[in-house]
Amino acid sequence: MSVAPHAPTVERHRVPFGIGERRPRLSWRTDAPAGWRQAGYEIEVTRAGGTTRAGTDSPDQVLVPWPGEPLRSRERVTVRVRLRGEDGTLSGWSPPTEVEAGLLEPADWSAVPVGAAWPEEPDSDDRRPALVRHTFDVGGEVAAARLYATAHGLYEIEINGRRVGDDAMTPGWTAYRRRLRYHTYDVTGHLRPGGNAIGSWLGDGWYRGRLGWRGGFRDLYGADLSLLAQLEIEYADGRRQVVATGPDWRAAPGPIVRTGNYDGEVYDARDERLGWSTSDYDGGGWTPVRTGERDPSTLVAPMGPPVRAVEEVRPVAVLRTPGGRRVLDFGQNLVGRPRIRVRGPRGTAVTLRTAEVLQDGEVYRRPLRGARSTDVYVLAGAGASARRAGEVEEWEPRFTFHGFRYVDVEGWPGDLDAAVAAGDIVARVHHTDMVRTGWFECSDPLLNRLHDNVVWSMRGNFLDVPTDCPQRDERVGWTGDIQVFGPTAAYLYDCAGMLASWLADVAAEQLPDGTVPWYVPVIPAHHMWTPIRPGAGWGDVAVLLPWTLYERYGDAGLLARQYPSAKAWVDLVARLAGPDRLWDEGFQLGDWLDPSAPPDDPAAATTDRYLVATAYFARSARRLADIAEVLGETADAERYGRLAAEVRRAFQRRYVTGPGRLASDTQTAYAMAIAFDLLPAAEVAACGDRLAELVAAGGNRIGTGFLGTPLVADALTATGHLDTAYDLLLQRECPSWLYAVTQGATTIWERWDSLLPDGTVNPGQMTSFNHYAFGAIADWLHRTVGGLAPAAPGYREILFRPRPGGDLTHASAAHDTPYGRAAIAWELAGGTLRVEVTVPVGTTALLDLPGQEPLALGPGTHEVSAPFAPAPVRSAA
Repeated sequence: MSVAPHAPTVERHRVPFGIGERRPRLSWRTDAPAGWRQAGYEIEVTRAGGTTRAGTDSPDQVLVPWPGEPLRSRERVTVRVRLRGEDGTLSGWSPPTEVEAGLLEPADWSAVPVGAAWPEEPDSDDRRPALVRHTFDVGGEVAAARLYATAHGLYEIEINGRRVGDDAMTPGWTAYRRRLRYHTYDVTGHLRPGGNAIGSWLGDGWYRGRLGWRGGFRDLYGADLSLLAQLEIEYADGRRQVVATGPDWRAAPGPIVRTGNYDGEVYDARDERLGWSTSDYDGGGWTPVRTGERDPSTLVAPMGPPVRAVEEVRPVAVLRTPGGRRVLDFGQNLVGRPRIRVRGPRGTAVTLRTAEVLQDGEVYRRPLRGARSTDVYVLAGAGASARRAGEVEEWEPRFTFHGFRYVDVEGWPGDLDAAVAAGDIVARVHHTDMVRTGWFECSDPLLNRLHDNVVWSMRGNFLDVPTDCPQRDERVGWTGDIQVFGPTAAYLYDCAGMLASWLADVAAEQLPDGTVPWYVPVIPAHHMWTPIRPGAGWGDVAVLLPWTLYERYGDAGLLARQYPSAKAWVDLVARLAGPDRLWDEGFQLGDWLDPSAPPDDPAAATTDRYLVATAYFARSARRLADIAEVLGETADAERYGRLAAEVRRAFQRRYVTGPGRLASDTQTAYAMAIAFDLLPAAEVAACGDRLAELVAAGGNRIGTGFLGTPLVADALTATGHLDTAYDLLLQRECPSWLYAVTQGATTIWERWDSLLPDGTVNPGQMTSFNHYAFGAIADWLHRTVGGLAPAAPGYREILFRPRPGGDLTHASAAHDTPYGRAAIAWELAGGTLRVEVTVPVGTTALLDLPGQEPLALGPGTHEVSAPFAPAPVRSAA
């Protein structure tokens, strides 16, 4: 087997097209024979001015520096790499990767926002979105054409009657005033000689649509709905033509009557303007656009992939409810929107109402709160221009998304059962188009379903921002949720680019004093959440999520970019805590939604919220010291290391009350103290015993909320109570992870008892059936049950450390690390533990089996067998 480097990847881009990095970092994977190790590399960059090569002695192959001159706006280059082994041999050149820069300078932009000029009622629910269009001539052979586009609102562009791109809900949601993403499209194949037309649908989206709960707000970022687009044509003879949005564009109302994230979309096909984005369309009735302003310095290229439709799901049943309603059951709680194909008389209205659950056999929509979550399609029918009698009309909402398993269908013309059987109604699953990178499977079907539920909840809530829930009148980027779920997310999907972009918004929305908002982007003036106040566990995302991404992806550059934000947060908390280093004042959510909290007071947890706050202060100070050390900020590393030690001592003085006892005698308090290393060494074992005792006394039921849940299994494992951790994991009675599974859940719930044992929905106002926070247990499944974890940043060193327990007889875990696939599969049979592991080229691994000396492994596949006896059950006395 020869050494064969793969084509380099560029930053975190699946396709490095229209990128915003001037000096993008490169990574590559390698196929190589056993024993081969990289000692150096050479990178070749070919650009219009020629080819340059730069080499260095280094074993690095992940996020290595860009060689030579930085990219210029619109520049296209190809990059390839070849490697030198420790034995001095050279590989062949890798396949090339094409890289193209976007518009990197504000001066590159000549486009201005354009939208409808007709008067609209401000803050109204009844504003019909406009279509905007423009015609232009193409005068020669086109060598290349690029479209750079964004919007105040959402857009979907057509050129000569063809859709441009396949992205959805674009340009997504960012801190719009400071950062508005634009996307780059190759539209060379869309153009033709002579007359051409470009046009765009527009939708309210996050920009001016209703946001927030208790009625919410509209026009938070502006009332203008407008497109900003710049089409640049390069001719074969070297000429360049720019077609940009400006005053010569035209607007007209479209067939979308209204659209919004929460309420759904109403579409009247009778008002379609067939052919409106073609050059031969008569646009005489269209009106001049209104032009707006946009600071081009706020336009940024994407760091990660866009939202797309990634899957279609067909109904598994067509139900007739006790009340006579027709309801489709898709068998899976998912996020996206319905697509229908329908025939019927002109003016027929098909209404689709979505919901996550049934109660008493009927679609139950109370958990949606103020979200109408309803789509309406009014058929054009026979007699419409260019339509024939009996013609199938196909429709999917453009500018909304729903979280649902069930769809109530009203007004369907014809046989609904036959339509479903023919595939005329499907659910199109939408989320940020991340690559799946992590898998887990074991001998317990309920645990496998639990893991599937975690995956589905992540998919549904990674729709441009990491949201809390996808269905009700909320859907915001709560900082605490992703702070605890980050390790699981980074294992399951390559979400580095998406989360890096979101963290840039965290820094942009951070207040001058260092306060991190509860959710990002911020919804201004939102009831109890403004003015923005600092909160433990939520604000700590500024420190802890960048560290998680560094651990999982090895990205020190992200640490450097987020470092000022992380420092500002810890410095703020240090001021709030004062000289005694105890954060014991102010508003806190604490261990949010622990199972003892009343339905309408989720913050009323059993654990002292200030114990939680001080523990997180210590954790973030410690991690900030680690970040400073990675970045070579020696003075800061020492300063924050001292701060962390001071907070740790203060925690012990205030909250360690006796041998093996804390002031809050709760699962969360002990789990947090153990997992965050806040206890004197002499107290760790006793506090672990007390944690195990509390779990057992509670019938092996969970007693933790959002902040304690990710820690409790690790704290038990670390203190010798693996058996108790498995007892907790495998419990089926409420509250537990498997209770929801036994109730038919297909996603992770917001509350442990979102659905009560009697089949009714929890009466609390916050009762989502798709929240990923409690799914953070999957990280323990991956690392402890499966036995796969990073031992060095980016998995450059891998720890295989399976710890079988419960009644499991086999398990496997696999993860596509930055270096390639790492995998482990173990099986118990006849008192023997058989393990197979795969170590990717460029890494080393340690195999740590129970009762055995750890074994160092190099790249390749290895099989090991060892005697196995269950660990003795430790007394909790």
